Amino acid sequence: MTEALETLRQGVRTWLEANAPRGWREACTDHQSFLDTQRSWFAKLVEGGYAVPHWPAEWPGGGRSLAEQKVIYEEFARADTPRLLLSFMSTYHAACTLFEWGSAAQQQHYIPRILEGEIWCQGFSEPNAGSDLAALNTRAERRGDVYVVNGQKLWSTMGQFADKCLLLVRTSSEGAKQAGLTYLLLDLKAKGVTVRPIHQIHGDEEFAELFLDDVEIPVGDRLGAEGQGWAVAQSTLSSERGLTLLELGARLRGSLWRIVGLIRGTGRAEDPGVLRDVGRLATKIDAAVAIADQFIAARIAGEEQVGDASLVKLTYSRTLREFTLLGLRLGGMEAQYHAPITFGGGMETGNWMADFMNSYAWTIAGGSDEVQRNIIAERLLGMPREPKGWTSAGAAA
Repeated sequence: MTEALETLRQGVRTWLEANAPRGWREACTDHQSFLDTQRSWFAKLVEGGYAVPHWPAEWPGGGRSLAEQKVIYEEFARADTPRLLLSFMSTYHAACTLFEWGSAAQQQHYIPRILEGEIWCQGFSEPNAGSDLAALNTRAERRGDVYVVNGQKLWSTMGQFADKCLLLVRTSSEGAKQAGLTYLLLDLKAKGVTVRPIHQIHGDEEFAELFLDDVEIPVGDRLGAEGQGWAVAQSTLSSERGLTLLELGARLRGSLWRIVGLIRGTGRAEDPGVLRDVGRLATKIDAAVAIADQFIAARIAGEEQVGDASLVKLTYSRTLREFTLLGLRLGGMEAQYHAPITFGGGMETGNWMADFMNSYAWTIAGGSDEVQRNIIAERLLGMPREPKGWTSAGAAA
């Protein structure tokens, strides 16, 4: 197996030497350059068979083992290729949810279009339903063969560039909040949809808000049964906290050279304190990758427990923050200047101030660290549930 993996590694490395985009960081200084780079790089990866190694084997480049996926992602990180931010939701969230919940007709319709470059976003969070996703209020009323949807979605990653949306809506207010949710597939070109980018303080527009006014969605574009949206949404979020974090962990490990470069550049290669901090960080990165590996192995074996994905997500978000904080500290005053961002650069770019600010998004997106800790405590450790109405101050509200 080691020999086979080494052969794969050399094959990926050779392919990247011939095909990896050059100078993309310098080029991606505006949204159009970012879009062009992302689309061309994804198309090249599809052609080369490296775009979706986590997909089933019947799809081009799919069927790769966990060990093979690690090798591919490690080599991409080593070559400093662009992260596929534009197709991130498409190849992970949308595809993985469709593979698990989609009918044969839905899979045959949507999956090939993802490989052709169709962009998806996620419509879960709302102004009053972020970490408490079950509190969402976007309504969908069934009228014959369509659902008529009204409401607003917030923090939709890459929503302003997307063609389709994974939409979680409320179809009933009876019973538990989770029981009234339904999962729909929305065409963002449909009548009544308005998409507005959200301008962020550091200069990016990574997110958008969606306004839905009497939008009609065919019943045939529902995943799962009506009222089963909560279960479908957990599959979507698990793909983010598991499969995607395998890639992100490999990229984080591959980006340690940026920390090493800072040490050498500042003449601190013999500083015991610095070496101690780097050693601790490297150990934490290895642990985060190992936890992601363990999660995926359990999922493949059918042994995944509720809360396993939360453990992966929490570990990665804390490790990413420590990585960017150490880079910011070692970089000194120069690293604290706010340099122009690289659109689509990810969170380990070496622009330490921007990376550090971006790292905090991972402690919130996909479920805050506090929510993940509650899930881990209650579902994995069997601890008592947090009392309803209990405040952070420790007193009943």
